[in-house]
Amino acid sequence: MICSFGELLLRFSPPLNRKWILDAMIPTYIGGAELNVAAALACWGLPVRYCTRLPNHTLTQEIIGELQDQQISLAIELGGERIGTYYLPQGADLKQSGVIYDRAHSAFSELQVGMIDWKKLFTDCTHFHFSAINPSLNQQVADVCIEAIGEAKLKSIPVSIDLNYRAKLWQYGKEPQEVMHPLIEQADIVMGNIWAAEQLLKIPSTIKNSQGKSKDELIQAALQSMQLLLQKYQQVKTIAYTFRLDQIYFAVLHRQGQTVVSREFLLHQVVDKVGSGDCFMAGLLFGIQQLQSPQQIIDFAASAAVGKMGEIGDQTKQTVNHILNRIGV
Repeated sequence: MICSFGELLLRFSPPLNRKWILDAMIPTYIGGAELNVAAALACWGLPVRYCTRLPNHTLTQEIIGELQDQQISLAIELGGERIGTYYLPQGADLKQSGVIYDRAHSAFSELQVGMIDWKKLFTDCTHFHFSAINPSLNQQVADVCIEAIGEAKLKSIPVSIDLNYRAKLWQYGKEPQEVMHPLIEQADIVMGNIWAAEQLLKIPSTIKNSQGKSKDELIQAALQSMQLLLQKYQQVKTIAYTFRLDQIYFAVLHRQGQTVVSREFLLHQVVDKVGSGDCFMAGLLFGIQQLQSPQQIIDFAASAAVGKMGEIGDQTKQTVNHILNRIGV
């Protein structure tokens, strides 16, 4: 059982060019980084549990029913008054400035140490996952992450962390590196990219940006960044970096002393970029549990991410066969 812990969010996704004013309808999606990971894993047949905090009202009950229909085991702490939301125009990218967050004082952001019984929650869990978005909210939630990861380590449960960097969320007076350091010190699997590692962990950037750079240059920069990360955090066993360029997507994986590069995927039909990184993370976890070689793992994860970009909404509906067919398996 993989346990994924994070904030559930509602995404409001208005069309551009003011059409939504005339239509009076804005598409709404259930999402959140860790929920997107859980939903993908459940879709692919792995047992998964999702842990979060939501207010005790009828909308929450509707959401619970939807998640149960997806075969996701739930560990929901009921309390607080609001569900976090964000606004992002259709087709836009969460990493860009177009996102507007409305998640202050959400039920999840008011979590405190002691509210969740991690010992009970981890009874039948074999893996614990969360992202850097959690500790970016405030020190209270960061402390809950430390509490959770400490209990996971007591039970010898492997931990994965997605280095999601959202500059708009780190607003409570702490440097990201100061908060993330004690968490990454206990992580087994880290996923991100060169620039997130710099922003969140103070790993010096090995290349300024991807503009005008060849694939070989980016791969070499990724390998150098991974080595710097491993020197600082020697307990990390697996690192994956992704590269989403204008027309191609690929990823680099360091695992079991091997470093491999995924197949290169052309980005033909990108309709929704939200959740592609989460889908990659889910693909990485699925691959580690179900596939054999590092090459198979990274190809599966990259294929899953590319497939997600062709789907509308925060969560993937791809089957394992769809993902494998994309890589010719």
